[in-house]
Amino acid sequence: MLSRIWQVFHSTVAAFFGVQTDDNRKKDFQTSSPLPYIAMGIVLAVILVVSLMFLVGQVLS
Repeated sequence: MLSRIWQVFHSTVAAFFGVQTDDNRKKDFQTSSPLPYIAMGIVLAVILVVSLMFLVGQVLS
């Protein structure tokens, strides 16, 4: 279970930066459901936005 979460996290972060390898991309598309990738993408996007808001708030104060 933990290795699956790590694999989804790794794939999602690589996709965020656009450095996903073709082999990993093919393996990702062989999974039965895209929901873990969608959920991880939403979580990481929220973390990115919140951290940027915090950083800008610290710089401006």
